[in-house]
Amino acid sequence: MTAEKPPEWPAGAVYLLRHGETEWSATGRHTGVTDLSLTTRGRDEARRAGELLARLRGDAPPPLVLTSPRARARQTAELAGLTGEVVHELAEWDYGDYEGRTTPEIREQVPDWTIWSRPTPNGETSAEVGRRADAVLTTVSTRSAGRDVVLVSHGHLLRVLIARALGLQPDQGVRFALQTAAITVLGAERGVPQLRSLNLR
Repeated sequence: MTAEKPPEWPAGAVYLLRHGETEWSATGRHTGVTDLSLTTRGRDEARRAGELLARLRGDAPPPLVLTSPRARARQTAELAGLTGEVVHELAEWDYGDYEGRTTPEIREQVPDWTIWSRPTPNGETSAEVGRRADAVLTTVSTRSAGRDVVLVSHGHLLRVLIARALGLQPDQGVRFALQTAAITVLGAERGVPQLRSLNLR
């Protein structure tokens, strides 16, 4: 995949919200298709994220809210006071055979493995995840109608989305760290997408 020009950027800000903590995120286990609920801490994180988002947006009109179909993302949106629609392209990276495993466990078989640089057997490639991120960005561009947008999703998917929004290759998502229930803000300067804030909590 080449670093093509992203879709035309919407007039409003785009807020990215990673879901709150789950048992697997707390222990570093790759969680793609497994549908886990939030921990007690994760639910508290989601509520605090909603409070922070409200402060960041002030008295702006209600945003367009799009969320991953996974329970942990939908729960985060609900606890954060967000009502929106499910967009399947916002689902987390499919880790295939590495689902539920930690990076150190995977490296026992594949030294130096990372999701960004090595294949994931029976899972998605970074290019495939990048195409899903591009589809989300197109949806944001065509449907925002001047409003802010809030995307509630997952760590790796959102990191790829940040990279694609900035015109970078999907694997450059490695350069952006996202904690659970953290908020990232994308905007634009004279039509050029920019990263305004990263990993706010």
